[in-house]
Amino acid sequence: MATISAGSVASYSSQTGFVTKYRPLSMHFNASKTHMNFIDLKASSSICIQSDASLLGKGSIAALQASYLPKLKFKPGRLPAKQSQPRASAFKVAVLGAAGGIGQPLGLLIKMSPLVSHLNLYDIANVKGVAADLSHCNTPSQVIGFTGASELANCLRGVDVVVIPAGVPRKPGMTREDLFNINASIVKTLVEAVANNCPDAFIHIVSNPVNSTVPIAAEVLKQKGVYDPKKLFGVTTLDVVRANTFVSRKKNLRLVDVDVPVIGGHSGITILPLLSKIKPFVVFTDEEVSELTLKVQNGGTEVVEAKAGAGSATLSMAYAAARFVESSLRALDGDSDVYECAFVQSDLTDLPFFASRVKLGRNGIEAFMSADLLNLTNYEAKALEALKPELKASIEKGMAFAQK
Repeated sequence: MATISAGSVASYSSQTGFVTKYRPLSMHFNASKTHMNFIDLKASSSICIQSDASLLGKGSIAALQASYLPKLKFKPGRLPAKQSQPRASAFKVAVLGAAGGIGQPLGLLIKMSPLVSHLNLYDIANVKGVAADLSHCNTPSQVIGFTGASELANCLRGVDVVVIPAGVPRKPGMTREDLFNINASIVKTLVEAVANNCPDAFIHIVSNPVNSTVPIAAEVLKQKGVYDPKKLFGVTTLDVVRANTFVSRKKNLRLVDVDVPVIGGHSGITILPLLSKIKPFVVFTDEEVSELTLKVQNGGTEVVEAKAGAGSATLSMAYAAARFVESSLRALDGDSDVYECAFVQSDLTDLPFFASRVKLGRNGIEAFMSADLLNLTNYEAKALEALKPELKASIEKGMAFAQK
């Protein structure tokens, strides 16, 4: 253990996600784990970054450490060598729909990533102010705003990851299918621009209904001759985030220990949390399985109703999308231990697209965790068969829209 004192340093919380400069503090480093604690965004006497944090991974932690270690004064040999390897932020991320309810908090969270060098924000209006606001945050990435179709190409050139939360939010009484006619055209137009300007980028589709917008994106990319199924993702991370949260509360588990794979799609009964595959292993009663499954499936509706016409799940969706962006950046940066659930082209079932846990690498999807679908409980097996007709219809609707 090495202790380093500094007059003023940049510090980060994996729990709050804030990077800033604080009053004098002491930092305690250990070869296997570095600890950071924050109290109401004020520096405490010690710092801890947990390597198993849900939003940041080992690669991001290394980059973060590299950002403040050179500023510290310490005696040679007192810090473990593997903790001092510098890693520069080097990836460009574009958010399309950055002035919206999801786009703004998503932009803020991405701005906090030490792996991002450039953050390009696009929308049809009001995005310049969002970009100016975020550019004042003292994290390394440069922020630029792009407004309207005439600036979209410049926003996308040279980008490594594109995130598309553009579209209208769901309102009370509106199903995800009701969103289709509005959001389908938006996604189609934006993906065409992606195909023309950054065809090798990871593409994250957040715009609902994801079960239809991902097939639309795939068809557009095929028409442009640049489709890579390993790099097109429907972001279903919010279902995983909800499942982890609800299970940890129900069973009084440490949230950081809980991992629930969620398969199927991203609406209603197509969302299927596999509670039999949870880590750590937990026994559920039949009543608990039914209760938790329905709670995850209806999570979006719960928020829509609670907001009473004022919007849908924007903050939790932004958090989940930021987590998936961070995972993608870690994979691009060479982290070999990155797994996330996503709605992707898949042959795990007889459906052309399916959400499941995948292993991410520099070239996108490296492997499908097919073992998650083996030895399902009777409840899960029946639920899987029950979701297929609805998911199939949504996929075909998206494909037909893009082909007409």
